[in-house]
Amino acid sequence: MPEISITIQHKAGLHLRPAAMFVRTACRFVTNILVRNDTRGGDYKNAKSTLSVMQLGVNQGHSITVRADGPDAEAALEAIRHLTDSNFEDTGADMPA
Repeated sequence: MPEISITIQHKAGLHLRPAAMFVRTACRFVTNILVRNDTRGGDYKNAKSTLSVMQLGVNQGHSITVRADGPDAEAALEAIRHLTDSNFEDTGADMPA
């Protein structure tokens, strides 16, 4: 099962808007996608569930592992990597100072 490790740089972590964007990206694929907060430990959660992703408690600077299992696993991981590398497409305009 392919997997990637990512350090979340967004100042909100994986909460609210970033979590929704993460889940929306995961839901574009038929592949089963799981995510775990490596910084806090714990079990893998369904990356296609906003509630599950938010329950991970991922803050800025936390490391996560994303696993994908299915026909489009590599494309799914690439899309998630692109989203996080772009800092969730954050321009900073909608973030409080």
